[in-house]
Amino acid sequence: MKYVEDGREYEALASVYDELMDNIPYTEWCDVIDRMIKEYGISKPVGHDQRSGLFDELKYEEDKSDNETQLSEKELLESEKNLVVDLGCGTGTLTGLMYKRGYDMIGIDSSDAMLDIALKKRDDKEYDILYINQDMRDLDLYSTVGTVYSVCDTVNYLLSDEDVIRTFKLVAKFLYPGGLFMFDFNTIYKYENVIGNTTIAENRESCAFIWENFYDDEDRINEYDVSIFIEQDEPDVFKRYVETHYQRGYTLGQMHSFLKRAGLKVLLVRDSDTRDEPTGQSQRIFIVAVKEA
Repeated sequence: MKYVEDGREYEALASVYDELMDNIPYTEWCDVIDRMIKEYGISKPVGHDQRSGLFDELKYEEDKSDNETQLSEKELLESEKNLVVDLGCGTGTLTGLMYKRGYDMIGIDSSDAMLDIALKKRDDKEYDILYINQDMRDLDLYSTVGTVYSVCDTVNYLLSDEDVIRTFKLVAKFLYPGGLFMFDFNTIYKYENVIGNTTIAENRESCAFIWENFYDDEDRINEYDVSIFIEQDEPDVFKRYVETHYQRGYTLGQMHSFLKRAGLKVLLVRDSDTRDEPTGQSQRIFIVAVKEA
């Protein structure tokens, strides 16, 4: 069976994503990522008034000596350690929380609609966050970075081993030696026994959705058919949108293999819900890996 990505994921869902996903524990995730960086990583909070300046064009005064210029370039390279990338940042909620912790943040997502909301949040709060519209399989940064994280099962949107390996290799390419890559993923157990072939419906004041899941255990692909009803300007008038999403289930063993092929070493593996060692019934697993010097 062939699964086609139609490129319209999150086009309608983006406008109500934050409302429908208000149960996502962003603050807890922020705490975990912050703690992992401080325990294992090389990135440091730099404060809101001490940004790296990597987003601005470099300018040197004509009267500076060569030694002074080289020193500035060295300092600039050193500052790359403090750059943190939110890969699959969505509407930027977690990106903003990490920024408030003092980190120099870059948010990357393939959805224009999700990034539009992230940009509005950034501008409203006057956060100095760089957002980039990219597919993670074509990750292309202008420098190395100290940390990359990807949460909320973003990796499951990669539908083949080759796509995962390609993405992990690109992450490794742009990681500063000693830098961390942290991500979570939904397990096959979750698709087979928890959400596969189920229907979820929820009604809110200004929107509603019907979320139908169809799991193909042969290809390990879960299809999400999402019908979204969004209230229009006229009272009690709702417009219906339909989106189809695909995710693939992976095993922990596969992830270990993919990371090894990308040149990344696993430091820590935990059940995302219990924070304990994962079991056969773990629904989401969190991994911390490092690019060794």
